[in-house]
Amino acid sequence: MASREVNIVKWIMNLCVMMVVVLGLWSSKVEADPQVPCYFIFGDSLVDDGNNNNLNSLAKANYLPYGIDFNGGPTGRFSNGKTTVDVIAELLGFEGYISPYSTARDQEILQGVNYASAAAGIREETGQQLGDRISFSGQVQNYQKTVSQVVNLLGDEDTASNYLSKCIYSIGLGSNDYLNNYFMPAYPSGRQFTPQQYADVLIQAYAQQLRILYNYGARKMALFGIGQIGCSPNELAQNSPDGTTCVERINSANQLFNNGLKSLVNQLNNELTDARFIYVNTYGIFQDIINNPSSFGIRVTNEGCCGIGRNNGQITCLPLQTPCSNRNEYLFWDAFHPTEVGNTIIGRRAYNAQSESDAYPIDINRLAQI
Repeated sequence: MASREVNIVKWIMNLCVMMVVVLGLWSSKVEADPQVPCYFIFGDSLVDDGNNNNLNSLAKANYLPYGIDFNGGPTGRFSNGKTTVDVIAELLGFEGYISPYSTARDQEILQGVNYASAAAGIREETGQQLGDRISFSGQVQNYQKTVSQVVNLLGDEDTASNYLSKCIYSIGLGSNDYLNNYFMPAYPSGRQFTPQQYADVLIQAYAQQLRILYNYGARKMALFGIGQIGCSPNELAQNSPDGTTCVERINSANQLFNNGLKSLVNQLNNELTDARFIYVNTYGIFQDIINNPSSFGIRVTNEGCCGIGRNNGQITCLPLQTPCSNRNEYLFWDAFHPTEVGNTIIGRRAYNAQSESDAYPIDINRLAQI
C-alpha cells in the first residue's frame, strides 16, 4: 500500500513537472508573438533606417559616430542608437527591427517594411537641395508594390487584406516641409502661402496619401505630429538670440500643422468607419522634456551631442567626429535629431500614453488591440 502511494505521488509530481514545462513553453511562445503581425513605417530622417544609404543624397547617416550605441553600428539611422519606431517595434513585441524597403525581401516583408527616407516631405519638391529622397507619395507607391508581394506570398487578395488590416501603420512626415522648404528662402512656398494656408495645403496632400493606404489595406494608422523644430540645435544656432529661446514663428507654424492633423484624425475616423486613426502629440511630449528635463534624466536640451558651431547645430555631425561622452544626458544627438534617450521617451509615450494629451483618441498599444 505504501509502495502504491509512493508511485501515485511520483506520478502526480511528474505530471506537475510536465505541466510546468508545457506552460513554460506556451508562455514563452505567447511572449514571443508580437501584438500585431506587421508594422509599416512611413517618414523622414527621424525614422529612416537605411533607405537613403544608396541614394545620391547628402542626407545620409551610414557612418560613425551615427549608430555608435546601436547594436550593429551605423545603419543609416540618424541617431546614436534606436529611433522611435525601433522602440515601438520592441514594445509591440517584434524580435527584430523592421527592415528598410531597400533591403526587405521575400517572407521578411510579412513582418512589415520601413519606407522612410531622410529629407522627404509631403510635398514633392521638399528637400530637393539635398539630392535624391523618397517623398511621401513615393513611399506610398513602394508600399503598393509591397502589397502585391504580400498577395503573392499569402495566396489571394482576401487573405492579404485580412492580414494587413491587423497591422500597425506609423506615419510621420511634415518636418522637412518646414525645415527644408517653407522656412528656407530658396523655396517659393514661404512667399506663396501664409502659415495657415501652408498647413492646410500640407494636410490636404497628406490626407490624399492616407486614403491610398486605406485603399491598399491599411486600417490602423498612427499619425505622428511634428516636434518643436524651432527648438532644434540648428534653429537655435541660426535664429535664437540667446541660444536657448525657441524660435516661436517656426513652432507656431508647426502647431498649425499639428492642429490640422488632429482634426484630420477625427474626419477620417468619421468617414472610414472600418479603420482607426490616432494622433501622436510629439510636440507636447517634446515640451514636457524641455520644461522638466531632469525628470527624464536629461541635462542638455539646446545643444547637439555631435555637431559644430553654436549649439553644436550650425553643421551637423561629421564622419568620425568625436561626440559627447554623456549621450544619455542629451535630448539632441545632432543638429536636428534626438538621441536614443529622446527617441525612447517619445516611442514609449506614443505606445503607452502617460497623459491624455500624448495620443488621441487612444495610444498605439490600444490601437494594436482593436
